[in-house]
Amino acid sequence: MTLKKEHPKVSDYFGHNTFSEEAMRRMVSDATYKAFKQWQDEGVVISQEQADEIAEAMKDWALSKGATAYTHWFQPMTGLTAEKHDSFISVTGPCRVMEKFTGSKLILGEPDASSFPSGGLRATFEARGYTAWDPSSPAFIVEVAYGKTLCIPSIFVSYTGQALDKKLPLLRSETALNKAAVEMLKLFGVDDVAKVYSTCGAEQEYFLIDQSYYKLRSDLQLTGRTLVGAPSPKGQQLEDQYFGSIKERVLNYMNEVAEESYRLGIPVTTRHNEVAPHQYEFAPYFERSNLAADHNQLLMDTMKKVAKRHGLECLLHEKPFDRVNGSGKHLNWSMADDKGKNLLDPGDNPEEDLQFLTFLVAVIRAVHTYGTLLRASVANAGNEHRLGANEAPPAII
Repeated sequence: MTLKKEHPKVSDYFGHNTFSEEAMRRMVSDATYKAFKQWQDEGVVISQEQADEIAEAMKDWALSKGATAYTHWFQPMTGLTAEKHDSFISVTGPCRVMEKFTGSKLILGEPDASSFPSGGLRATFEARGYTAWDPSSPAFIVEVAYGKTLCIPSIFVSYTGQALDKKLPLLRSETALNKAAVEMLKLFGVDDVAKVYSTCGAEQEYFLIDQSYYKLRSDLQLTGRTLVGAPSPKGQQLEDQYFGSIKERVLNYMNEVAEESYRLGIPVTTRHNEVAPHQYEFAPYFERSNLAADHNQLLMDTMKKVAKRHGLECLLHEKPFDRVNGSGKHLNWSMADDKGKNLLDPGDNPEEDLQFLTFLVAVIRAVHTYGTLLRASVANAGNEHRLGANEAPPAII
């Protein structure tokens, strides 16, 4: 008889590996927590003493989880994440160390920026770059077989303050959206809203193939997609894969990805077969856009790692196979105020709701006016290869 593993309720371990606001509140003084929230909501920077207190709490929490190092986790212009690990230890004497983590180390890091893409913003020899803690996204623990690391979400900037990453432009756009939307709400007599932010849920499509087949294909290994070969014997013509019964091996993989995601606070809520053979999708519950972007990067990393444990390879390229659908990352985007109201919710009588219609028309006009910039922001070789066939959205926005 085989004993089956007992699975606890998701609510018992959701966010277990994140330094949430609840965890911080338990470990710092009320004054420091209040200052931290004011920093998040109003941009009033915390003091050095408060930063030291938060850093000490974060270190103690990480050590209690078994972490031995920390890193500023950032998103340079490579489409990937980056990290430089530092140990918590500080040498106190011959053969003696102690764990130490200060507010200065929490808030600011200085990795070498010379070998990251700069978009032509600076000369290559100007190597200095800075990572700075993003307090709107919680720190988290990454586990591997032989250790754990505290990851601190951060922006990445040049010496002169130019963005060298994907996160800072998003945060700046959130600031601009907040300013314009709050002013708009005041015109409708809504004076009790202090903040508006965008929300999104990024659907993540992907392919799974057996590692034995993956290792036979140099093109897949080097480029992420097939470059030569015959068409698949069975394509998607019968439309029998979409929402079909999930195979046991794939479902085991999905369950492990979901469990690891929940521990990182990623609210994955949906999983299913996609259109093409061996194509699938995860979809999360919507969150604030900055956090959702971080969680999507974490989810993709988790998907790749877990696949290898199951003898599979997770393909995230936009178009890994010819003549079948590619993988999109459809973004369910909206705006919400700090009272929890969705500003793009049509309600029961949308044609009579002037506030809803105004925000809707503003979004439509923005897409029309800045369509070229919007398209450029998602333009890469893989996406250009994908769009235009049976894909959504079509190549013409």
